[in-house]
Amino acid sequence: MIQAKKEAQRRGKTVTSLIEQGLRLALKQPEEPRKKFVLPVSSATGGLLPGIDLNNSAALLDLMEEDERF
Repeated sequence: MIQAKKEAQRRGKTVTSLIEQGLRLALKQPEEPRKKFVLPVSSATGGLLPGIDLNNSAALLDLMEEDERF
């Protein structure tokens, strides 16, 4: 908020007008389609691949970010 106030003052505008301008710009841009995530399934057992732990969200996120298939 402090940064917004400084920027508004620098531009000679109110914080409200700066926020409204930002919202207009954000709403003009088309929303990017969400990526679909499919858990890797083993063809041998029909279950998750070895090393996939559904209880470890940090590890799942790391896997999704590093593997282009997801």
